[in-house]
Amino acid sequence: MILYIILAIIGVAIFTGIRIVRPTHKILIETFGKYSKTGEQGLNWIIPVVQASKYVNITEQMVDIPEQTVQTADKLNTIVDAVVYYKIKDAKASQYNVDDHEIQLTSLARTTLRAVMGKLTLTQCIQERNEINKSVEEVLEKETNSYGVTVLRVEVQRIEPPKDVQNAMNEVVKAEQKKIAANDTATALETEADGMRRASIKKAEGSRQASILEAEGKAKAFKLINESFKGNAQLLKKFEVTETSLKDNSKIILTEKGINPQLIIGELPLIKK
Repeated sequence: MILYIILAIIGVAIFTGIRIVRPTHKILIETFGKYSKTGEQGLNWIIPVVQASKYVNITEQMVDIPEQTVQTADKLNTIVDAVVYYKIKDAKASQYNVDDHEIQLTSLARTTLRAVMGKLTLTQCIQERNEINKSVEEVLEKETNSYGVTVLRVEVQRIEPPKDVQNAMNEVVKAEQKKIAANDTATALETEADGMRRASIKKAEGSRQASILEAEGKAKAFKLINESFKGNAQLLKKFEVTETSLKDNSKIILTEKGINPQLIIGELPLIKK
């Protein structure tokens, strides 16, 4: 009976001392309240009553930074909230170096966010959100080194200026958009007018070239007509001179240059050539 009891106690101790650790966690093992070792993934065993264990999540985690009012460099109160993504790199330090690393990280992030945005104007805060994220991340990474965590990234989710300032900014944006639209319209009209001007110039140049060609054609035609008329007139003149010479019984000598009538005094026979 005693043997059975001892075996039962041993069995219960073995069973209750089994700790199975998943890849997403590590386990801290303490002996009589003092840190003993860090258990890795897989099967781990502790001595019941004598030892205690605590699981630590080592995956990427997120902590939400509650919204807060931040005063910018231009004295405007702005509502802002953000989130911080972090990961535990030292399970032992995350549990023994800080009371609650998540609460500490949240408080530090709020303070850092106010400090960073307080150096910028509201316009800069809105336009340079990535720079704010980077600056807060660098500060948190440095300050939380002893927490056993590493800050992966910081994201400012919302920056909400006062209503009157927001309305004024909206009006500025609308005016800027109207200005851009007006410039685009003016550019389009200018381009269209320039196209029409070029088309008119091309059309005028075409008409002028056509007129020149037509005038040149007419000039050539008139020249040919004139030369033809001149030739016919010379031929007609030759016939008239010949006719006159024949009537007067004159001697006619035809040369290559034209007709040279020679009048011979006396009665000479008519020589035809």
